Amino acid sequence: MIFSDFQKAISQLNDSRFLRVMGYGVALTVALLATVTMGVQWILPDTISLPWVGEIAWLSSLLSGFVLFAMIGMSVFLMVPVASIFTGFFLEQVADAVEDKHYPTLADVSPVPFMDMLIDSAKFLALLVVVNLCALVLYLIFTPIAPILFWAVNGMLLGREYFQLVAMRKLGRAGANAMRKKHRFQIFLAGFLMAVPLSVPFINLFIPVLGVATFTHLFHRINTAK
Repeated sequence: MIFSDFQKAISQLNDSRFLRVMGYGVALTVALLATVTMGVQWILPDTISLPWVGEIAWLSSLLSGFVLFAMIGMSVFLMVPVASIFTGFFLEQVADAVEDKHYPTLADVSPVPFMDMLIDSAKFLALLVVVNLCALVLYLIFTPIAPILFWAVNGMLLGREYFQLVAMRKLGRAGANAMRKKHRFQIFLAGFLMAVPLSVPFINLFIPVLGVATFTHLFHRINTAK
């Protein structure tokens, strides 16, 4: 059933509202990577001096190129917090597009107050950073299975946030919490499904939109079945 939710989300990628939000997401991610890359390159010296060798200008250029490729690799880790920020800002637009197409008979929902969403997103982002920093120890200890641990940790966290924010639109915070706890395994699996492609450069740019759409379908499926 989770894969069915994901397939429905993919089938709507040509929706104009999806495309607009994906454009925002790509611009946000590229701007973040560009800012970090330029910041690191600004710190690097124009020339590097080595003992008994002297100044080597080309070594600085080589390091600058390395920084660029390193930032592309870092997008694997940066996309997790970016996806979190993205969800808070663009949730309503994506969820409304899904509901207009697939659930047109539903009553209109009251948007989650922006400050509530901003506070929840900020709290979650802090939790995301702290948990991932702590998980670095596990990644180093269990290096062969580090990718699976990364997907599992962030799948659990992202699944929780995606579902919570989507469900709050219908059930409020308390109702969303109760439903999330009741269906935690399904939510974890769907979050894991989102976390895996988040670790693939370029493809990960589209995952936040698909994540919101997938969890909108998941919420309505289990809310109807309850």
